[in-house]
Amino acid sequence: MNKSRVIRACVILMFLAAGAIAALVVPTDIELPGTQPSQIGNLESPDKCDNCHGGYNTAVEPDHTWRGSMMANAGRDPIFWATVAIAEQDFDGVGDLCIRCHSTTGWLAGRSTPTDGSGLAASDDNGVDCDYCHKLTDPDNSEHPGVMNAPYIANDGGNPPRAYRGSGMSSMWGGNQKIGPYANANAKHKVLSSQFQRSSDLCGTCHDVSNSAVGDLAHNNGAQIPLVQGTFSGTPGAAVGEKAAFNNFPFMYGVVERTFSEHKTSLLAQTPVSSYSQLPVELRAGAIQAAYESSIIAGTSGDYEDGATRLFSCQTCHMRPVTGRGCNKNPPIRKDLPMHDLTGGNYWMPDVIKYLDNKNQLRLGGGLTSTQIAALDDGKLRAQKQLSQASSLLLEGNTLRVVNLTGHKLISGYPEGRRMWLNVLWYDADGNLLREDGKYGDVATIDVDGDGEPETAVKSIIDMDDANTKIYEAHYAMTQQWAQQLRNLGYPANLALSYDRVSGAVDKTLGQLASQQAGTYHETFHFVLNNYVSYDNRIPPYGMSYDESRIRNTLPVPVDQYGDPGSGGRYQHWDRIVLNPPQRAASATINLLYQPTSWEYIQFLLLANNKQNAFLANEGEYLLDAWLNTDMAAPYTMASVLWSVPPRIPGDTNGDNVVDETDYDNLLAQFGGPPGSDSADFNGDGMVDLLDFVIIRLNFGAGAGDELIVTAPSVQSRESIVIDLSSWYVDNKGDSIRSTVFAARDTVEIKASVVGSDRLALGGAQVFVDIRDIEGNLVTSLQGFTSERGQALLKWKTGRGQGRGAYIVLVTTIIKSGYKFDSDQDQPAIEFSIE
Repeated sequence: MNKSRVIRACVILMFLAAGAIAALVVPTDIELPGTQPSQIGNLESPDKCDNCHGGYNTAVEPDHTWRGSMMANAGRDPIFWATVAIAEQDFDGVGDLCIRCHSTTGWLAGRSTPTDGSGLAASDDNGVDCDYCHKLTDPDNSEHPGVMNAPYIANDGGNPPRAYRGSGMSSMWGGNQKIGPYANANAKHKVLSSQFQRSSDLCGTCHDVSNSAVGDLAHNNGAQIPLVQGTFSGTPGAAVGEKAAFNNFPFMYGVVERTFSEHKTSLLAQTPVSSYSQLPVELRAGAIQAAYESSIIAGTSGDYEDGATRLFSCQTCHMRPVTGRGCNKNPPIRKDLPMHDLTGGNYWMPDVIKYLDNKNQLRLGGGLTSTQIAALDDGKLRAQKQLSQASSLLLEGNTLRVVNLTGHKLISGYPEGRRMWLNVLWYDADGNLLREDGKYGDVATIDVDGDGEPETAVKSIIDMDDANTKIYEAHYAMTQQWAQQLRNLGYPANLALSYDRVSGAVDKTLGQLASQQAGTYHETFHFVLNNYVSYDNRIPPYGMSYDESRIRNTLPVPVDQYGDPGSGGRYQHWDRIVLNPPQRAASATINLLYQPTSWEYIQFLLLANNKQNAFLANEGEYLLDAWLNTDMAAPYTMASVLWSVPPRIPGDTNGDNVVDETDYDNLLAQFGGPPGSDSADFNGDGMVDLLDFVIIRLNFGAGAGDELIVTAPSVQSRESIVIDLSSWYVDNKGDSIRSTVFAARDTVEIKASVVGSDRLALGGAQVFVDIRDIEGNLVTSLQGFTSERGQALLKWKTGRGQGRGAYIVLVTTIIKSGYKFDSDQDQPAIEFSIE
């Protein structure tokens, strides 16, 4: 028998064997180009970095803001571990693909085998840590060549080479230097200047995720456009040089996540911040406005402080520039210091991590310190603020527009269990609720304590098929042809693909799908086996190119949504919904809700875990327990708008905004009597008479073709106002005492209370404060967000050598979508002294 066939047969048996624990050798189907494990050293712990980059200003310092991000906690993430448990069951060895980005140090150090993560060390808990991003080089070798050895070269080998970006295919610097964007850094460690750290391409290293196994083995390569024959093997265990991942750009196969590609296909990725005023007016709001206003502070019309062009990149929005020092060694104050918060929209996970840590059930990174907990709490608040700036709701009569104010799809990222939807509460004139669309509430009762009696209610969207409920999400699936392939490879016919969300009964099995009619598919949460995007109505970013989206597998599904631009065109960056008010509706509250993890996905991760892997056997139970005890990832309100009945044109009886023959007919039917259901009593005197006939005569034809605009009061005219500004001494216990006199090494706390022009507390506003000495020289800049009560707390830890004398505190900027702050007319200031 051919020796290579024997090897491949053994590989197939390795990852299909029932009861397999985890691969000790990464299958070639999972291997990817780039720097390989154990090829570089000198990876230092963030605990060493924070000796200089933390402990001096939690508002801007890299350490504190990073520690509160999901990147810093990617190794702790219980969703990650519960998902790896299922993934390893589905394809033994695929955990290596996940660990690449969820524990970068562990993977680079060679501890990703066994591939269930059981080989990771306690020191691998920090997810995407400092040294990973600050040793990344561009895989196209255009600047600083990283460590890449054939055949693991993460570019196409062209002239010039084009980089492979995605799935953790990193090109790592092999030297001792830390790489960053500044040419004038005067650090205690070795440094190397690079513009790659300012480029969205760096973020693409992990924020496009492609499944290399499906990309090589599935009949359609898990893509909207199948790969060219000869660029993949189609055989489990074939040599890496034959695999799809080594012959194609990662955006071309195995679609899992495409956040980076969504951004790259948009016009926003090509737009300088200095061109903000040229953006469509509806885009000059929310996250885009906040990124612009933060960038303007550098004083270079939106560009970097060193004069380099700043685009609306990933970093511009997710590492907004702030004014401050990058370390505690008294370096110069920079006006475009990247805030290392890396904030996304996962406001729920910090609570889950803390909950499981208290129960000693974190798979990695347990024993959180008070510093880490404080960082997580701050990260949660930042995530909620980020969501509040991601979209806007615009009403035009009965037509609602949901506008995407981000640089990628709304919503983006990991699709399983993540969704956004419209919740609409319709009221009559007396305030009685007539109907609720997109209602969220109890959908099932489950048995948690194991006594056989369901006692715990779980929440979800009540009716996901309601015609009046608009849900934004991506659905992934397995095709019938791929199911047949898997059966031929030995996958069991009884593999459950999905479950009924109420009863938990199996909806469909792999065998049932394989026996269906050719061309069919079934939606599942088996992300390492899914090979088909069956539905994707997430809202495109500004100017998303049809042609680029087709190449990068980011097209909406179906493709004719959002303007149906076709080849050469660009998609709309908004969704338009025609509302369907119930009869007698006089007003409505429209909320755009977001939920990071649904009951349906939690249930899948629980039921699909067959416990064959002892290390990950209980992750589904742990996650369910945490979900139930952290408010079930309750949806967050991203935006709201009020609807009311459009005023009728005098003479319009039926509310169609046109005075025509129909209105004459209604008037004649009621003439001489009291008003009917289509009221022709235009002057409200209780009778339909000659006066009403005169009114309809005078207004005949009025409103034809018009569309009345009804919206919430314009927020563009609202102002943000500081009603109180004070300084406080923070003692060793953390208690605050109001004071205007301090000593060197004291912690000075600045409290700013902010309201809107309606005098209501303004939550979620970003407050910027300068502290200057008596001569007007800038000493430090602080920033923070206001709480729901409108209060921002900003702390300055003074140094041993802080000069004595008077200091002045100035509120320089307040950023809140839809609000303006006039620092010229209203710049609150207070004084304090250091003695």
